[in-house]
Amino acid sequence: MSEKQKKNLSAAPAAPGSSMGNGSAADVDRIMKKYDRESNTRIWTGHYRTAIRWILTGFSLWCIWVTLFATFLEEIRLTSFMALIVLMGFLTYPARRGEQRPNYMPWYDIVLTILGTGSYLYFTFNANTIIQQGTRFTPLQIVIGVIAILTLMELTRRCVGLPILIVAAFFLVYALSYGLTNPAFFGRVRYLVRNLFYTKEGIFSTPVNVASKYIVVFIIFGAFLERTGISNFFIQLANCVAGKFAGGPAKVSVISSALCGMVSGSSVGNTVTTGSVTIPMMKKTGYKPEFAGAVEAASSTGGQIMPPIMGAAAFLMADFLGVPYSNIIVRAILPAILYFGGIFISVHLEAKKLGLHGIPKDQLPHFRKLVNKIYLLLPLVMLVVWVSGNYMTMQRAASYAIVLSVVVSLFDRENRITPSKIIDALEAGGRSSITVAAACGVAGIISGAITMTGLANELVNGIVSLANGRLIIALVLTMLTCIVLGMGVPTTANYCIMAATTAPILIRMNVPPVAAHFFVFYFGIVADITPPVALAAYAGSAIAKSNPMKTAFTATRLAIAVFIVPYVFCFSPAMLLIDTTPVAVVQIFITSFIGIFGVSAALEGYLWTHMSPVIRILMAVGGIMLIDPKLVTDLIGIAMIAAGIVVQKAAAKRHPAAA
Repeated sequence: MSEKQKKNLSAAPAAPGSSMGNGSAADVDRIMKKYDRESNTRIWTGHYRTAIRWILTGFSLWCIWVTLFATFLEEIRLTSFMALIVLMGFLTYPARRGEQRPNYMPWYDIVLTILGTGSYLYFTFNANTIIQQGTRFTPLQIVIGVIAILTLMELTRRCVGLPILIVAAFFLVYALSYGLTNPAFFGRVRYLVRNLFYTKEGIFSTPVNVASKYIVVFIIFGAFLERTGISNFFIQLANCVAGKFAGGPAKVSVISSALCGMVSGSSVGNTVTTGSVTIPMMKKTGYKPEFAGAVEAASSTGGQIMPPIMGAAAFLMADFLGVPYSNIIVRAILPAILYFGGIFISVHLEAKKLGLHGIPKDQLPHFRKLVNKIYLLLPLVMLVVWVSGNYMTMQRAASYAIVLSVVVSLFDRENRITPSKIIDALEAGGRSSITVAAACGVAGIISGAITMTGLANELVNGIVSLANGRLIIALVLTMLTCIVLGMGVPTTANYCIMAATTAPILIRMNVPPVAAHFFVFYFGIVADITPPVALAAYAGSAIAKSNPMKTAFTATRLAIAVFIVPYVFCFSPAMLLIDTTPVAVVQIFITSFIGIFGVSAALEGYLWTHMSPVIRILMAVGGIMLIDPKLVTDLIGIAMIAAGIVVQKAAAKRHPAAA
């Protein structure tokens, strides 16, 4: 979360029912430092602060210029990009949490900064020579490559965390011990370093390439969008749409988190940003603390699958699949609606079960005032139009959208973007790019090690053989792999790893490539709310002051749709608009929604009145039957859910007091 967001949260008037009170910015900062490594940064003041500020700002301007106008070698672009990431990273992130001495940088960090940045710049300034020398590398060049790899991994440990490093270390050790065939150890080291650093099969593979071309520019766009006040606009809009209904604050949380999350691309950051407003509102209304925290965590995590932005991983998916970005966002619409529809059903039934009301009408914002600020959406709308209509490249569209966000801010006196705010946005964009780029670099190391050792093919063959032709077994095993490897790993890096390792398993099982990549993308995201490493849920619990593990399990229950929808579009790609007709799309959407309704109601244990265990099982099994979209299973599933509804309605009539 940016400093701007924290200031807005503390300066903004309290939301209806808010209990954050004074010091909300301090609470936000504390929670972010605990659950989000990106927030554990060095403290720079005075001239040092100014120097760091201009380095980060210059990086953002350089990235925009390079993506629009640069014509030099790709190797030069990628290596110089990573050199700047390493430089900014060590200047921003200390070795340990809690290092809060102002203007302090220990000698070993200075050494790491010089060595790490220098190793990448060596490649930048000798790119032509390195490309032409083929496989003949001197010992000094191998040492430089080793330094580059190790400093990148250390930076990733600081700003991302240990889980992704454990995965990377495992594959590197495997490559050096068993995976590579060269009998001499130093021969294996030479081969590994050459492929990971001096080719496009490792650090400079697809993830870093996409990050430098597209993702960074969109991150900068998001930073500018923040300063137009769009997050507050989304929250107020959600209040207008759903605030007055039963359990209104929870529904506001679902809508606002979906809208804010698609721009932020961070489950934890989005949970804390919108949750500092919505969670106290939910608790005030009558929701239990763990339920309030879980609603925010599940909704914020789902923001990354919400088109049109979908966080950073959507750009990677488009590049991996070789399809236009507009193709990805169109296919993501129906699954996103089902995901948030499932959460909506759960919060509505919980509100009915507890007898909760909405926000009083006199505390809701006036829709007419919001309409006057509808122009804030213009940069997002035009971005979608420019990209989906193929009028220009993604990076050019994002650059124009940045300019447009500055223009629309001029019409809002409260959030007008001044030259100082422009510098703030560029600085925030540069700082936010560090984590994404570092994670993408390590993901490239992992995928490179897997590819050069042939481990990916062995993994694919092993799971395909274990599945023995049964798609459901392959899907379950892939899901478990994604969730385990995704724990504590940023979505972008997790998707890169899964795209290289587990997506080919599903493709081998005749799942369409788009569906396979969406499947691993979804289950990589859900790791943020799945125990035991459910960082978004833990951040939500910190705001709600609830039990972290209970909050995580509740968030998993609320997000049950994300455990159903990916199976549906693997069995029936019609949901992703693949080789289908409008009638088939409508059919699969309706049956899937009924299935999610059945499972959500069963988990909630309430419809018009409390359900008996038998009816809950009936509804749950009926919903699960609708995962496989065949006529027989659909009819059986719908019949079971219909029977449960009839019994519940009859029970409510017999015992109106209980209902």
